[in-house]
Amino acid sequence: MESTMQEESATLEAAAFKSERTRARRLAAQEGISNDVALQRTLEQAAGQQGLAALLASRAQARAAEAQRKAQKISDRQQAQAARRQPAGPASAWRGWFDGSAHPNPGKLGIGALLLGPNGERIEVSEAVGYGNSSEAEYAALTAVLQAALGVRPPPMQLLLYGDSQVVINDVLGTTAAGARGLETQRATVVALLEQLHDVTLCWLPRHRNGEADRLSQLAIAGWVEDDPPPLAV
Repeated sequence: MESTMQEESATLEAAAFKSERTRARRLAAQEGISNDVALQRTLEQAAGQQGLAALLASRAQARAAEAQRKAQKISDRQQAQAARRQPAGPASAWRGWFDGSAHPNPGKLGIGALLLGPNGERIEVSEAVGYGNSSEAEYAALTAVLQAALGVRPPPMQLLLYGDSQVVINDVLGTTAAGARGLETQRATVVALLEQLHDVTLCWLPRHRNGEADRLSQLAIAGWVEDDPPPLAV
């Protein structure tokens, strides 16, 4: 019984705003009632017609959303710090960026990739690649930039690749034990290409730092053309 009362008291305290807790303390002093009773009355008054239970539920939901927002902010900051520590590589290295888009998700797929060589070489990829989801688009973009690298590689070739899809990068690097479900074929294709190139470093970077590849993928979406419709039956 005492445990239940403590839980109820903690729930009220967590739901109350600072001004409401102050008001409840004044009410308790004026009427000689406990702080818990005073706080419950204060919150019931704030709840109005919706009722105390609805008020407590909505505020609990708001607290959970705020906690999630703060956690995401911390995660984004940590990821940005990790991105700043990405290996720059030697001046002789090739560098590539890739991005895939699905409009909607799932929907029409467009891929973008940019490959830059140490002597000013520049190769762009911007293609529509059918229908699917965003992870399939990201994998298609990664495949495209690897194929482009294979087409121009002078031996030996060191390649630094950057993408903003943690799902795909973690899947390729094997940091998720089970692997990404439904992407097994795409992963096998990428792994086979990586084995041909040998010296490839795959790095994650924030989306806002992957602008050129994103631009190319969006161009592919903008120029997306439907397949010709089948002939009408006669």
